[in-house]
Amino acid sequence: MSSLLGRQGATVISAPSMREVPIENNPQAVAAIRDIISGRFPLVILMTGVGTESLFEVARSQGLFEDLLVALGRVFLAIRGPKPATVLSKVGLKYQLKAPEPNTWRELLQALDAAGPDLAGTELAIQEYGLPNHRLYAALQERGATVVPVPVYRWAFPEDPEPLYAALRQVSAGSVDGLLFTSANQVSNVLQAAQQLGLEQGLRQAVEGGMLIASIGPTCTEALQDHGFPVHAEASPPKMGQLARAAVEAWRQRNTGTGTISG
Repeated sequence: MSSLLGRQGATVISAPSMREVPIENNPQAVAAIRDIISGRFPLVILMTGVGTESLFEVARSQGLFEDLLVALGRVFLAIRGPKPATVLSKVGLKYQLKAPEPNTWRELLQALDAAGPDLAGTELAIQEYGLPNHRLYAALQERGATVVPVPVYRWAFPEDPEPLYAALRQVSAGSVDGLLFTSANQVSNVLQAAQQLGLEQGLRQAVEGGMLIASIGPTCTEALQDHGFPVHAEASPPKMGQLARAAVEAWRQRNTGTGTISG
């Protein structure tokens, strides 16, 4: 993405804001795996490819992988997008329902309403991805389901947070023209880092002063808006190349010349 932006004349500040960290000694995931194997859950929802792989790794660590595959072959498998489908295909599993694009929790919920099992009185397991999706859980509970979240990894700050801190200092100083976000979890980490540095007000003032905010897709946009940030450009479909193009297009509509973009 940096090279795409650079070719359009932007000066790019690359600032990694998070890394995936598997949850060590994960009794919650192990318990859920055992419950899936025992037949407790007639419905299992897989939200991400990385999370599905992590769930399988936990099962392997407990000697439960083969039993888990057999059990998943018996349940109604719903997935949020194409990445869990790829992981399932590698182990010979098929899903029964996939959310259509843009593959947010809202499309997943609509797909379940249209073609999923009756949720009333149903216990279901849902693989979390970073932060819990309380809106999805509440919507499922409103339909009568009992939701059992299965956390398999969390988002941590990068091992070296200084590039992120340096980028936030530039943003707060008004030296950055655009800020690109590539995931909803990234929004939380960036805001937390800004708060740690005492730069949250500077970040918000930069946005109020005209700094462009671009989002990878609807889930990320929702997270930004939840934190009080406007979104001036959104990738469609939610891919890196489309994010770069959307940001450049929005910038060109506002300005002429070159700019500095952080992401």
